[in-house]
Amino acid sequence: MLIPLRPGELQRLIPAVATGNQFRFALGNPQEVLQRLMIAAIGGVITFLIYNQAQLGSRWGPVWLVISVVFFLYVLWGPIVQAGQRNATLRRYPAAALFEGEVADVITRERVENRHEQADSRGRLELVENRRTWMLLELEDEEGYLGRVAFPMEKKHQSIRRGSLIRCLVLSERKDFSKIGALSDAWLPGMRIWVGEYPFLLRPAFEELCQLRLNSRR
Repeated sequence: MLIPLRPGELQRLIPAVATGNQFRFALGNPQEVLQRLMIAAIGGVITFLIYNQAQLGSRWGPVWLVISVVFFLYVLWGPIVQAGQRNATLRRYPAAALFEGEVADVITRERVENRHEQADSRGRLELVENRRTWMLLELEDEEGYLGRVAFPMEKKHQSIRRGSLIRCLVLSERKDFSKIGALSDAWLPGMRIWVGEYPFLLRPAFEELCQLRLNSRR
């Protein structure tokens, strides 16, 4: 079941500016945080030293000071910008609808997260792969197959079964939704579990919208 959103509802559900959940996701793992810290520290120190030299007799001194501050704050604004760009990938669609259906199939697969070389006990380089289990949910309603939601699997996801009620947003370039462009993260109300690779939606607002729009049709 697809219920088209009203004007402004998509922008309310997927904000332009990163939420707390989106910021934490974009912040990344400890290695990514360390990389941002190094960029911020190196860039900030270099530009601050240039500012110290420039301020002696140059009108560019304040500019270098601003650039230095921007570098030092990269750890904060970097994830905010990244999350905002990702939100924009769904906000750009001209058509959006609320979907309610069920899980048609549950699939688990191993994915290689990253590869790197390291030396073994004999000093020889070997390729090491870091793998992670992902869960894929096939979604359908009375009209048939809709699409797939994929996400890293956690222990709480083991309770998801075929036939579970699921809700999400459907995005399309076409007003009749004859071709699906993207799906948002999804909500399983029976288990009160959110699933998805990235937290696009403002979750309390989405749950409230589901109550208002879906209950009124029953």
